[in-house]
Amino acid sequence: MVKHIVMWRLKDVTDFGSKEEMAKEAKARLEALKDKIEEIVSIEVGINFNSSDMAYDLVLYSEFNNKQDLDTYQVHPEHLKVAEMIKANVVSRAVVDYEI
Repeated sequence: MVKHIVMWRLKDVTDFGSKEEMAKEAKARLEALKDKIEEIVSIEVGINFNSSDMAYDLVLYSEFNNKQDLDTYQVHPEHLKVAEMIKANVVSRAVVDYEI
């Protein structure tokens, strides 16, 4: 099993209005990928409520059966559409992929 975790800090003003509106839009689009990309075993998106300066605004937690399925997901056209939308509205990004 492969775990794929991504965290984003969003711009204060985004293509979708506020940071909060952007987070909701990204959450909806990311979670919709489960029905479009068969390699996704599970996917969860959380919107941060912690006010610490160290906190990120949005987190993606997803699972894949193996690294090959993660690689397939990474280049899937539906994933790339969502990734580009998010990329245009972030300040920074952190990612961790690991196998259990």
